[in-house]
Parts: sequence; C-alpha cells; structure tokens
Amino acid sequence: MEQPVLAEYVDYRKYLADFYQYQVQQTQGRLRPYSYSDFSAAANIKSPNYLRLIIEGKRNLSADMCGQFSRALRHNRAQTAEFLLLVTYCQEKDPMQRNRHLKVLSEWRAKKSMEAGKINTETWEQVSSWLVWVIYAMVDQEGVSFTPEKIRKVLRGQVNEAQVSQALQKLIDAGDIEIDPITNKARKTSLTMSGLDDIPTELIRKIQSELIYLGLESLHQFNPQEREVSGFTLAMTEKEFEWVRFELRKLRKHIQKEISMKRETTSGERVYQMNIQFFPLSDPSAEKIDKERPEEQAELV
Repeated sequence: MEQPVLAEYVDYRKYLADFYQYQVQQTQGRLRPYSYSDFSAAANIKSPNYLRLIIEGKRNLSADMCGQFSRALRHNRAQTAEFLLLVTYCQEKDPMQRNRHLKVLSEWRAKKSMEAGKINTETWEQVSSWLVWVIYAMVDQEGVSFTPEKIRKVLRGQVNEAQVSQALQKLIDAGDIEIDPITNKARKTSLTMSGLDDIPTELIRKIQSELIYLGLESLHQFNPQEREVSGFTLAMTEKEFEWVRFELRKLRKHIQKEISMKRETTSGERVYQMNIQFFPLSDPSAEKIDKERPEEQAELV
C-alpha cells in the first residue's frame, strides 16, 4: 500500500481510513503496531478511538479539530489548509453550499499544482477560467462588441469589467482571437483554442467544477423554456453503463460538429453551455464483490 496523497481524495474520511491502514501496515512488524490511540496521542485528543468514530461517520470535525488532525497526519501548512477545505466540503449538507465548497477546493488544488510546477504557468494563464472559454465561444455570437463593458452586460453582470479585460487579454496574447480596434468585432484565428492538448487533470477539474456550478445557478436564473435540465436515476450493469457513456459521447460530438458547421456561415444568438453528467450514486454491494472475487477471499482466510 502506498502512502495516501491528500490531493487525490474528495472524501476526507476515506483519506483518514487509508492513512490509518498505511500506518498499521508500516508498523506491523513492530512489537507495538500503530493504533487509534497513537493517532489520538499525536493529535492531543483524549479519546483513544476518536479517529475511528470520524472514519465511521459517527462524529464530525470542527475547524479546531482539523488542525489537531493535521498535526497527527504530519501535514505542512499548505496541506493543513487543504485538509480544512476538504473537510468543510464533505461535511456540508446543503447541496448548493456543498458545490460552492467543492469549487473552492478544486480552484485551490489547481493553483497549488501550478505553484508546484505540475501545471504549466502558460497553460494556467491561458485557460484557467470558465470566462476564457465563454468569451472565445462568444466570437461566434451575433452583434457582440468586444469591449469589457459590453461583454459584462451580455453576461448579465456575472463578472466585472476587470475580469473580462483579463480574459480577453489571455485570448489575445495566446493568438486565439483578434479584435478590430475600430469596430470592436472579434474573429477566431483557429477552430479551437490553443494549448488544449496539454491541460492537466487538476485544471480540467477546476474548469468543469466552475461550469457545473454555473449550471446549478441556471436553475434559478433562467425560465424552464430557456434551459433543459433533467435527469433520471436507475440501476445499471457495467456493460449498460459503458453503452450509455458511449452514446452520450457520440451525441456530444454529433451536436458539436453540427453546430460548428453552422457557425461557419451564420452567427449564433447566445452562448450556451452543455454539461453532460453521468456518475455512480452507489457502490457495488458487498455480496456482489464477494461473489466476483472468491480468490481474494481465499487468500484472506
């Protein structure tokens, strides 16, 4: 078992469970292997089983207790801040607030990855915000004057002029768009934005989190006639899941191709965002896992 990496987790209880199992594994040959009591002592907590209660979901962590846990987890200052963001996200009950916390966590992790050199600074500067993508698509929208003031109004005031100016400059500096200084009309210099082939996972998650959050806001900002937000929940086999995922990808590519061809001869009226979300809500049952992996069970006996 490898040492758990905090940045790879979106469930702090799973992270704590893996941390504990890793410590037990590393000390299994000792006279006194790692225990819940050892963690409590390192965190300066009186209850010897407090970590187990947290892992099992029987207790929550306060902000102060997060700091004590980070001490026992041997976190540095950045990891301590990240752990608090992760705990805040996981323990939030309100769906809207929970998504806000996830957005903050994704942005924080992406920024830290950039500072650590895992994300190219040039890539970060070019495509780090949803606003860059929207303005690039807006080039195909009819009648838009590419000034910060006009774009802010078209975006219904969701951003300020400074943010628009920064996004515009990123696109101009990257050579993705050109703006006529007299008419303020913009044109794309290529069919797609540059640098899209080398976007790191953390940055993709950050951007997708922002776009999904905008989708949540659309439920309250637009009438049902102006949007299409729907879903269904049902059980599937793995084979059915792969089929649905394939069909969704095929649909997305088909729509994208058809609309892109139309934009070669005519302009659009508005910029739309299409999010396709398809994800599991439950894990396989324990009985199914046991049935499918009898050889593993035999090794454990």
